[in-house]
Amino acid sequence: MSALDTSGRVLQGWDPEHEETWDKGIAWRTLWVTTFSLTMAFCTWFLVSAIAPRLTMIGFDLTKGQLYWLAATPGLAGGMLRLGYMFLPPILGTRKLVGYTSLLMAIPMLAWFFAVRNPETPYVVLLLLAFLTGIGGGAFSGYMPSTGYFFPKRMAGTALGIQAGVGNFGVSLIQFLGPWIVGFGLPGTLFLAPQTTTEGEPLYLHNIGIVLVPWTIAAAVVAFLVLKDVPIKANFRQQMDIFGNNNTWILTLIYLMTFGAFSGFAAQTALLINNTFGPSSPFAETMDPTTLPLGLNYAFYGPLIGSASRVAFGPLCDRYGGALWTFVSGVGMTASAAVAATRLSPASPDEFTVFLWAMLALFFFAGVGNAGTFKQMPMIMPPRQAGGVIGWTAAIAAFGPFVVGVGLASFGGQPFFIGCVIFFAICTVLTWIYYARPHAPFPG
Repeated sequence: MSALDTSGRVLQGWDPEHEETWDKGIAWRTLWVTTFSLTMAFCTWFLVSAIAPRLTMIGFDLTKGQLYWLAATPGLAGGMLRLGYMFLPPILGTRKLVGYTSLLMAIPMLAWFFAVRNPETPYVVLLLLAFLTGIGGGAFSGYMPSTGYFFPKRMAGTALGIQAGVGNFGVSLIQFLGPWIVGFGLPGTLFLAPQTTTEGEPLYLHNIGIVLVPWTIAAAVVAFLVLKDVPIKANFRQQMDIFGNNNTWILTLIYLMTFGAFSGFAAQTALLINNTFGPSSPFAETMDPTTLPLGLNYAFYGPLIGSASRVAFGPLCDRYGGALWTFVSGVGMTASAAVAATRLSPASPDEFTVFLWAMLALFFFAGVGNAGTFKQMPMIMPPRQAGGVIGWTAAIAAFGPFVVGVGLASFGGQPFFIGCVIFFAICTVLTWIYYARPHAPFPG
């Protein structure tokens, strides 16, 4: 066994499964730096979900369908970029991967800062800028496998649960900041006039794009100064061997259920509430729109709960196994989606309360499942393959915002949710058969 040498940029002799070839301090430092950057990445990815519901308020002439597509496009981009990011950890190394990605995040943020200042910005340009925010979504498939190289299997659930869960808080962060940050001018931009709503009120919508730019730059600087690389290398062709393993495909479906639903509904909940119960719903024609629920006031709760449950259940997955909690997640998600579906052809705005609680439960169980599946992968596969499968499954699940957005726009709320119930039930059965039942072929 080679002696551990931590003096250079590459950690020579690194093997987390043995105490003498593992440095706990380096592992946890890597986790916190990459988690901070990942939080900024999720803020970038869900930037459009915090901006899109307000565009018509400041003069943009967009239909409900166009807004659904606008909020869905980052999901399409994130999924596509994750297909590339999944191969980067053993090629670039952790330091360059996190450093350069952090810098790239500033591009879509600055672009949206300028775009919302002109209501005449063409829709095709808005779609392009929405696509650019996918950089933040793509990062996940590079960051998670990379961080997995730094921890032993016995700690994989806790470490990856913390990174993914805290990173997921970026969804809530940008959606929570949105309603607050648009109400006043930021230092350094006070010379810019606010946008004006259709009611004549000032709205600093451009703040959402600019407020986190300094933090992404800080993440890049810290990454280049602090992070190191592990001696795991593989070219593109070598990494393709994950597709010969049946577990890759089963876990892809399961993670599409958990993270696909988390990311998809996080991006679309505000619009779904507005169009079903709020100011854009049929109730607005017969009631005072100001008395109806506004989606942006509720959108951040679900991602917050899902992120918290992912962090909280990481240690429980290490203790009891990920498969058990993935199964519990599937049962809970199926039931929650079924309840939500019963409230998507409402006869009264009073049905909103049941719908909201069902959605919050859905996010909670999705977070549990996200923790469970990411514990399973390192237990079932060797480190390099596990990293590839984490990246691949995350890439496919990142299409969640796109799938949910297109599904809602094409089929409507209730039919789409019924489809989700069927899909969730199938994934739950697969989890039980292959991973969670007694004497399952691949417990983990």
